[in-house]
Amino acid sequence: MTDSFLLAFSALFSIVNPVAMAVIFSQVTAGRSSGERSQLARLVGGYSAIVLLLALWAGAYVLNFFGISLAALRIAGGLVVAERAWALLNAPEAHEAKKHEQAAPAGTVEESAFFPLTIPFTTGPGTISVAITFGSTRPADPTGVGGFFVGVSAAALVIAVLIWLSYRFADQLVALLGPTRARILTRLCAFLLFCVGVQILLNGVVDAFGLRPAAV
Repeated sequence: MTDSFLLAFSALFSIVNPVAMAVIFSQVTAGRSSGERSQLARLVGGYSAIVLLLALWAGAYVLNFFGISLAALRIAGGLVVAERAWALLNAPEAHEAKKHEQAAPAGTVEESAFFPLTIPFTTGPGTISVAITFGSTRPADPTGVGGFFVGVSAAALVIAVLIWLSYRFADQLVALLGPTRARILTRLCAFLLFCVGVQILLNGVVDAFGLRPAAV
């Protein structure tokens, strides 16, 4: 359970990167009142928890229903995660510009909290694919499935709380970080996410070909 929590938390934090996203959130909601921004932060955090939990719990099972094996899902998911991380690592500015564009059409608080500020701004296709990929890493032994899902679910809830806090105190984070430090944080998180994607890919290859890692 602890291993599942740590691995899922590191991957989800790296792809969501709530601290860096708070810088953009502060910019795209600058015209709103303090109360509206606080409400948006709370709603986005709650919606993000729902999106992450659904992807973690149901995503892999839905794909299995359509005949996609866990090994194939892990290989494909690892490639997607690694590719996403590589893009973030090399061009964080392009990522920021895309996020600005996604959040631009925001309307009222109720209209914009789920779309576009939760999907795709905070938990977009990349985040959902990472969550589904982690759902596919559940252990084959049924006795370990419960602890696995407790761990990854706890990681998703912690990420949702961090989203809420980061957005709620976005102005303070902007004053602390600024765009340059936010990009540095994005690159550090992207490198960690790249390593996680490669590990998931290797696990899928091991499963697909019946390989066993060499003893250390």
